[in-house]
Amino acid sequence: MNVEEMTARINELYHKSQGEGLTPREKEEQAALRQAYVANVRANLKGQLDNISIVEKDGSITNLGDRKRRG
Repeated sequence: MNVEEMTARINELYHKSQGEGLTPREKEEQAALRQAYVANVRANLKGQLDNISIVEKDGSITNLGDRKRRG
């Protein structure tokens, strides 16, 4: 399931929970989808941060991803 489908299903379950309520199975699905969505967001953010390079005062370039792996 891609992110767009996951988001659509999370929203669908949310709206249903506000109206008629969710079955126990739907509550489990909602929790699993939310957990997968958050894991995806964290992985994407980590990937972006790992690709950031900082220009130091002395002119050298430090890649944050490399810096984390060493430290």
